[in-house]
Amino acid sequence: MRRLLAVHAHPDDESSKGAATLARYVAEGAQVTVVSCTNGESGSVLNERFEPLHRAARDITGVRRLEMAGAQAALGIDHVWLGYVDSGLPDVGEPLRALSFATLPLEISGRPLVRLIRRLRPQVVVTYDEMGGYPHPDHIRCHEVTMWAVEHAAEGLPELGEPWQVQKVYYDRSMSGPRLQALLGALEATDPDDERLPFVREWAARLGERGHTLTTRVDVGAHLDARDVALRSHASQVDPESRFFFWPNDLLRQAWPTDDYELVRSRVAREGTEDDLFAGVEED
Repeated sequence: MRRLLAVHAHPDDESSKGAATLARYVAEGAQVTVVSCTNGESGSVLNERFEPLHRAARDITGVRRLEMAGAQAALGIDHVWLGYVDSGLPDVGEPLRALSFATLPLEISGRPLVRLIRRLRPQVVVTYDEMGGYPHPDHIRCHEVTMWAVEHAAEGLPELGEPWQVQKVYYDRSMSGPRLQALLGALEATDPDDERLPFVREWAARLGERGHTLTTRVDVGAHLDARDVALRSHASQVDPESRFFFWPNDLLRQAWPTDDYELVRSRVAREGTEDDLFAGVEED
């Protein structure tokens, strides 16, 4: 059986980064598990259209847990909370929240993930790069914890279960300059008066050639609708009309119908660009 573990910092990250990949592999019969390292309780309501503000003010953790349950159902995935406190995104010079995820030593915060890897035995693990995809303290720590746990799951720490060797580790590369250029060109050809064009042009210029390290492009055209449902489940965080998240899916299928990744650790041979995270993997 094929088994995939995706490790994310906060609830909603799984829906904005590679969600259609998760839905695809679930549909193909793989065991797909998402880990949320934190509860997201230091986040604020980012969607101006979110109506039950009184509820979020009273219990943002509860709101985000319910939202995660909706996304889980939309994607068909298994889900695990590590339960760490969201570190927040303080201003420069301001301290992180005390005892939050990003402040804990790896030797503490990594142990539950080692135990989980050994229990689930994934052949493939997906996470963020050294910069966390973007420099949020919890995203950076998510990278560090994941890489530490993958390494230590393979040997040592006998109290955490039988060792397990992950065969492949990927970084999410869902946003790249070439992808934005392709989508920009398709949007200009489809509707040259689209009000999103100035925003997309600026975004594409900012990304430049970022994405040259891509090794793996997974066709997810048939699973974009599931991704959209999952994203909209995180209603406190995602505006359902967001031009950042939501593109016409027909345009995506035409211009760039893949989720993209960089293979950074592998125990199997790779030849050229992959179209499957499980390429070359030994199943049991």
